[in-house]
Amino acid sequence: MKELVEEIARALVDQPDEVDVTERDLPGQQGAVLELHVAPDDVGKVIGKQGRTARSIRSLVNAAASKQNKRYTLEIAE
Repeated sequence: MKELVEEIARALVDQPDEVDVTERDLPGQQGAVLELHVAPDDVGKVIGKQGRTARSIRSLVNAAASKQNKRYTLEIAE
């Protein structure tokens, strides 16, 4: 899942080398939190107008996670 978010984010930003995704497991649950870190200038590109891009990325993550019977939360670090 981490690789999926990295690939999507790298396609969206101007500085793909600055993209970093950290995965933290949630204790006692089948899932994890994915923290997306990008360059400060690229945060707006990942979030999109009115959060549409971020919502779309979250939808893709949820669809892929449902096939694995897991739950992921995507957080975009600013």
